[in-house]
Amino acid sequence: MAKRLPRCTVLLTFDYDAESREALVASQRPVKLSKGQFGPRVGVSRILGLLDRHGIKSTFFVPGWTAEKYPESVKEIVRRGHEVAAHGYMHENLSELKSPEEEIEIFRKSVEILERVVGRRPVGYRAPHWEFTPRTITNLVRFGFRYDSSLMNDEKPYLIVDEGKSTGILELPVEWFLDDWPIFEIERRPPSEVFNIWIQEFEAIYAEKVPYFLLTMHPQCIGRASRSKMLETLIRTIRKKRGVVFSRCVDLTDRFEKQ
Repeated sequence: MAKRLPRCTVLLTFDYDAESREALVASQRPVKLSKGQFGPRVGVSRILGLLDRHGIKSTFFVPGWTAEKYPESVKEIVRRGHEVAAHGYMHENLSELKSPEEEIEIFRKSVEILERVVGRRPVGYRAPHWEFTPRTITNLVRFGFRYDSSLMNDEKPYLIVDEGKSTGILELPVEWFLDDWPIFEIERRPPSEVFNIWIQEFEAIYAEKVPYFLLTMHPQCIGRASRSKMLETLIRTIRKKRGVVFSRCVDLTDRFEKQ
């Protein structure tokens, strides 16, 4: 008997940037660096505990620099059963690079570091700042990625087509208002408002039978106590719906490929 497909797959994804971006652009500003350092000092542990309590496996997108500086925390993520995917080296904005060779080097370096720290090659990628260049899809193919999670032109997964041909790479679309950083750190909204925004979107896509819901979060942001409590309430509320499963990105990709 064929296995019934879930009504909706929920992906709780985390960009474990730490202070990688600040180390690149503001290395002489200790307070800015400290904002990212909350992730490895407090946020990651709190998130891992929350996920353990609810039996959820997730995907963490990790810059190579973070894996180099905080290898034990990255290894702990894997020990808990979560996936580690690629996210640049120092959270570089690809659209700001000076040459095509620089982009290739960032891909090479980040993949090699994650493979060394984690023990397996990453199969997923998320562009820092959600910025591509015209060469990025070619590089995703070059480095053997099976899925990407950076684009915003759909609300469900699809295969990326480049120059009229399928790349075989699955796109797991994202959206800014489903990202904790702008909504918490830029707009400064309280957890109660963010809960309402996220649950309203989930309930709307569930009612329309859209089989996919993805959140993007950052340990230094969602790892704050009140925000983590809000995320826990969101998980409990979503789980009341029938046919909902929580998944790592790689597991959804596996299922998509088998279909």
